[in-house]
Amino acid sequence: MEAKRLNKFIADSGYCSRREADRLIAEGRVRVDGRVGALGDQVQPGVRVEVDGKPLSGRGERVYLALNKPAGIVCTTDPRERYNVVSYLNYPIRIFPVGRLDRESEGLLLLTSDGEIVNRLLRAVGGHEREYEVSVDRPVTREFVERMQAGVPILDTVTLPCRVRKTGEKSFNIVLVQGLNRQIRRMCEALGYRVTRLRRVRIMHIRLGDLRPGQWRELTQAELDGLEKAGIYRKTFS
Repeated sequence: MEAKRLNKFIADSGYCSRREADRLIAEGRVRVDGRVGALGDQVQPGVRVEVDGKPLSGRGERVYLALNKPAGIVCTTDPRERYNVVSYLNYPIRIFPVGRLDRESEGLLLLTSDGEIVNRLLRAVGGHEREYEVSVDRPVTREFVERMQAGVPILDTVTLPCRVRKTGEKSFNIVLVQGLNRQIRRMCEALGYRVTRLRRVRIMHIRLGDLRPGQWRELTQAELDGLEKAGIYRKTFS
């Protein structure tokens, strides 16, 4: 086993993402063989690493889950949030969400003990498709669909072109490669619509399927193979 950067060692242990590990290190909560760890430290084989006094192994069990997140559950690991998704799922080993769905939204959410997946998704060039089913408070017109597809001014920018398809009098399907904060809700509000229900049904090639709200499943080997092909998942780690 070769030396690893400290943040990668922590992420590989399944404790948290690499970005979160950087924060823990900067806050002085990580110790390497008894001394306070520093950003950029290299961890040699056999070295003891602790976070808040808890020793890490450097390679925890890797799990990859798909959850149908109910509305009202919050995508955070913060135990101070009563309805945080980790407490809700109550999985036997430490996991954390990959990406976010806002409190009011429901649908497909990935969770994992593998901190590297978050890092690779954030670094991915061009973004990855995410598909949503949306209901709104007014009839969906052709003008609305065309304006949504072309890009809507929100958050001091204009959203990237996307695919939108009307599915009912007051509902539509939308496929995004962008991940702005509350993007679909803000886009609709900018055009005079209010979202009444928002459900994510697909992330890349991974689909929600027939999971009921609150149900979860492990990702299939075919889904993991698709993530590996996209350069996000790796079967083995150095």
